[in-house]
Amino acid sequence: MKEIIDFLKDLQRNNNREWFVANKARYVAATHRFNAIVDELIQEIARYDSTVTGLTAKDCTYRIYRDVRFSADKSPYKTHMGAFICRGGKKSGYSGYYFHIGTGGEGYPYAHMLAAGDYCFDPKVLQVLREDIVGGGGDFDAIVKEAHPTFELDREGALKRNPKGFEQETLYTDYLRLKAFCLVHTPSDEFICADNLPQRAAILFKSAQPFLNYINRAIEYVKDEM
Repeated sequence: MKEIIDFLKDLQRNNNREWFVANKARYVAATHRFNAIVDELIQEIARYDSTVTGLTAKDCTYRIYRDVRFSADKSPYKTHMGAFICRGGKKSGYSGYYFHIGTGGEGYPYAHMLAAGDYCFDPKVLQVLREDIVGGGGDFDAIVKEAHPTFELDREGALKRNPKGFEQETLYTDYLRLKAFCLVHTPSDEFICADNLPQRAAILFKSAQPFLNYINRAIEYVKDEM
C-alpha cells in the first residue's frame, strides 16, 4: 500500500504531464497493486452481497485523468485511486460500496475513504426515499444506526427546509433534507497499510449493507416504473 500512497503524494507535488510520463512505470505498478486489492475486496463483499458477484476491478475503477473542461483547477491527474463496487458495475445507476486511496486534504476526496451509497440521485429516487422514510415508522433511522460507528452520514448540501410536500416538523427532518444518501468513513494511513485490508474493509462495508439495500430498493422501483 505504501507504494501507492507514495506515488500519489509525488503526483500531487508534480501534477503535470512531463512528470507523469517520466514516472509511468510507477503509475502502472501502483495501478496493478490497487486493482489487485479491489479484485480481492469484490470477492470479500460477494460473500454477503451476491449482487457484486462476477465483477472485476475493470468494472469498478476510474481513470486517473481528470476532466478539466469545466474546472478552474486544470491539474491533469487525480491524486486518488477509487473504485465503486455495485450491482452491474460503476455505470449501472445503482448505489454501492466506494473505496479509495488518496493524498489527503479537507473535504472530498480526503486521504482515504470507505463509503456506502451515492451522491447524485434522480429526483424521482429522492422522492421515493423520502416517502419511504416518512412511511417507514423509523426503519431507516434504525438502519443508519446499524452501520459501524466509524461511518457518518454525509450531510453536505442538505436542504435548509423539508422538501415540498412534506411537513416541516417531523421526526425524520434530518433525513428528509439530505440530497446525498451516503455513509462515509475516512480511515487512517495505519488502517490502509495494515495487513488484510480487503478483509477488514469488507467487514465495515457489511455493516452498511442494509443501508445500501434500502437505497437500491428505491432505485430499482424507479427503474421498473420507467
